[in-house]
Amino acid sequence: MDYENKERIDISVIMPALDEEKNIIPAIDNTLASFKDFNMQGEVIVINDGSRDRTEDLVQELMKKDNRVRMIKHKIPEGVGASFWDGVDNARGGIIVALPGDNENEPREIFRYLKLLEDVDMVVPFVYNKRARTLFRNILTFALMAILNATFRAHFKYTSGTVLFRKSILDDLDYRCRSFFLGTDILVRLAKRGYLYAEVPYRIGTRNTGKSKAVTLSNSLHVIREYLRLVKDMYFAKKERLKRYKFSGDSVSIKRYSRSRGLVE
Repeated sequence: MDYENKERIDISVIMPALDEEKNIIPAIDNTLASFKDFNMQGEVIVINDGSRDRTEDLVQELMKKDNRVRMIKHKIPEGVGASFWDGVDNARGGIIVALPGDNENEPREIFRYLKLLEDVDMVVPFVYNKRARTLFRNILTFALMAILNATFRAHFKYTSGTVLFRKSILDDLDYRCRSFFLGTDILVRLAKRGYLYAEVPYRIGTRNTGKSKAVTLSNSLHVIREYLRLVKDMYFAKKERLKRYKFSGDSVSIKRYSRSRGLVE
């Protein structure tokens, strides 16, 4: 099937990868198989974030066989935030989700909630099989969520998962966090604007090979810096306050909000 000439792509999967030669092909194959399972037209955009192993070569070989797979190359590692936004800017689908190239996340776990986007603009998963993560990481996540929810008067269970976004609401954001904090930053900004979301349970797997790059000193310092910026924007920036309840044109939220205000039948 020639996906290059298709007028419509349902979903764009952004797949950041840094030295994932042992995981990247299974992660892509699993995603492509899931497209078929859910009868979707989709694409996989691999962001080769400065890999020094065979990640790039393996993806290029797969691209020759399946034109649903594309690749964007970073000469040096630029991080998960830069990878995500490069994928968004190049995505052709109306729905965006990021699935890491480590094959830890099962695409079917989030794809099964696609129908919810008929009623909301974001589907936000939270991990229910927490034993798949280390005790230290679970404690860190619990502490971070407690701080974030208290700070921003929110009720998120988890903000670093494989969120389903309507692409137009991402395009509507002025500020683009480019650090490991981006998931939280995006969700808080969009939720505070009034965009509707649904939280859903999600099961993660465990890495077969390699080591997670999520919890590092560098990432922790970036999280603190971006957290302080988010506090400033949410509580002290007039520009952000003026954008509340102003939605992108094709969002579900604008229809629900207008109906609640009696602006539409």
